[in-house]
Amino acid sequence: MKLFAPLYERAMQWARHRHAPWYLGGLSFAESSFFPIPPDVMLAPMCLARPDRAWRFAWITTITSVLGGVAGYFIGLYAFGMIEPWLQEQPRYWAGYQQAIEWFGQWGLLAVFIAGFSPIPYKVFTIAAGVLSMALLPFVAASVVGRGARFFLVAGLMRWGGARMEAELHKHIDRLGWATVALVAVGGAAYLLLKG
Repeated sequence: MKLFAPLYERAMQWARHRHAPWYLGGLSFAESSFFPIPPDVMLAPMCLARPDRAWRFAWITTITSVLGGVAGYFIGLYAFGMIEPWLQEQPRYWAGYQQAIEWFGQWGLLAVFIAGFSPIPYKVFTIAAGVLSMALLPFVAASVVGRGARFFLVAGLMRWGGARMEAELHKHIDRLGWATVALVAVGGAAYLLLKG
């Protein structure tokens, strides 16, 4: 059943849209402070659609992500009491928040760099950094390095693969999509079994 190919084609159309860089910047900013979808889902197809602009897209993603991280920092610094009850009701985010606090205790600002590649959402680290009143400028510098490394890696891979990678991905997108659904289902079932 071809379910993912039309979705993929639609994503590639959006990636070529003249306002796509603005959407990418907005998504990157929002993801760093409150939104659940990572910008990689837009960055990768944009770089595939326009390999010649991959580095520009990586810069847009990095800068707006760090600005969103600063917003998350200030949420943690000034408004954590307001969001803490909601955060505690979200098991993934609350566990991630506690893990971020622990990592900050062990590694300090290195935890911000690690957050760029961690499965724990970056927004959890930005809020935790604010709660802990970490120094803002080192936090920003570590965010630029950590987030930049991740986004430039994604952009570089897409630029390197270019049209060849896009053609292969398009050819196998339905199999990859169903494999991802199966992995999520198995992972969810395993989580429920371990939890129960």
